[in-house]
Amino acid sequence: MKTGDMVLQSELVAYWARDRRLAFIGDGDAISVCVAYLKERGILPYGPSKIVVFDFDERMCNSVKRFADRERLETLDAWHYNCFDAFPELGKFDCFYTNPPWGASNGGESVNVFVRRGIEAIGHAGDGMIVIADDPGLAWSREVLAKVQEYVLSQQFIVHRLMPEVHSYHLDDAPDLRSCNVMVRSVSPDKRDLASEPLRPGDFPNFYGRGNLPWVRYVKERSVIAYGTAHESEYALEAMELPKE
Repeated sequence: MKTGDMVLQSELVAYWARDRRLAFIGDGDAISVCVAYLKERGILPYGPSKIVVFDFDERMCNSVKRFADRERLETLDAWHYNCFDAFPELGKFDCFYTNPPWGASNGGESVNVFVRRGIEAIGHAGDGMIVIADDPGLAWSREVLAKVQEYVLSQQFIVHRLMPEVHSYHLDDAPDLRSCNVMVRSVSPDKRDLASEPLRPGDFPNFYGRGNLPWVRYVKERSVIAYGTAHESEYALEAMELPKE
């Protein structure tokens, strides 16, 4: 997401989730970090009371944790989690946010997997914000938007606000592609104590694009001796010619 849109999105999320516990089901744009930081530094007078990022990339989770520790952001945390596994924190949150794989090749199935885990995170009661493609020139984006709305309705949620074409991205193959905010709310205000079930990756043959099964469970971070310092294999030193005495 482009910088200006990230700032606007962070302010929106901070206000929308103010004083509530917010689960991020994936967060490739680092909106969670922006929201927590802007609130902690007093740039925004509001924000969530707790933010937890759930992501299968350990590098991202550890990056969030390190940033939170360095900046003393006590409201920010991250869990190493894959959305194909049962959700570990059922009903512990008040709202969820997700910017999932947009489902161009699977009719929105990939979006609905992430939405499902978000709904479980809030115990089927509360609010969610879903970021997905919104391009009037692309038929698949309209199909996905329809499928996502069908799914949330089947889960007893309504779309109470839709912000069309509000984000742009640094994408070499689609520089003009935009996305929208789909804001959903549960019909019932009462949390439900429901079990979370794992999903079979084989049931989603086009999860990350046509013919791309979700075969990676976790991205693991390799240990380094000194975090933040480049390994000697990544660089070489060329000496200056010093004057002779």
